Amino acid sequence: MEFHDCPRNHARKLRAASGSVLCDPCIRQVEGNLRTLPGLYQESLHHIAPVSRRMNTTRVSGSRSRDHLNLSALDARSDILAILESWSGLVVEELGTSAPSRSVPQLTRMLLMNVAWLTAQPPAADFADEIEELKAELLRTIDPGPGELDALIRECVMDGCPGVISTSPQNIGAGAKNTIRCSSGHEWEMREWITLRPLMERKRKAADA
Repeated sequence: MEFHDCPRNHARKLRAASGSVLCDPCIRQVEGNLRTLPGLYQESLHHIAPVSRRMNTTRVSGSRSRDHLNLSALDARSDILAILESWSGLVVEELGTSAPSRSVPQLTRMLLMNVAWLTAQPPAADFADEIEELKAELLRTIDPGPGELDALIRECVMDGCPGVISTSPQNIGAGAKNTIRCSSGHEWEMREWITLRPLMERKRKAADA
């Protein structure tokens, strides 16, 4: 039987598990990370805006209060669905299984059921790394470090607009706290962020090209 080292970064070399690309500790870690994602995803909902936090009665111990719209939480919630769907799509395509519903609990359940197959595939290290980063990203939105508490400043996505989108309190509409506004007056509902975010990414990439 041919043995190889686990491709993930370890303080010391660890042999991969039998039939797997990853070592046993990495497999256990990815399983544990997958199990925590649904709960963290639900908790992150209460950290999007002050109004939703005040309604939340079950906060993670030690989580810090925010006084501005948390775009990072919206980003993290979008990221988790996209990444879980991508890996679930690989399982569906290769194994011919039925696609789960587009929900974090169902997607993680499917990945857990197929974790042995996923960790035996060539991109197993990427799978483990992405699931670990999803957990870390959600934890950062729930309990951010001191340097992550500042309001985010982003360029407006409207063509020719010199304004910026900020999460600071003055840019949350009075009487309608679930809005995002730029300094020039453009306004979006929070639910539109799923559409707004890709536009901002395309604009950033075009500027970098």
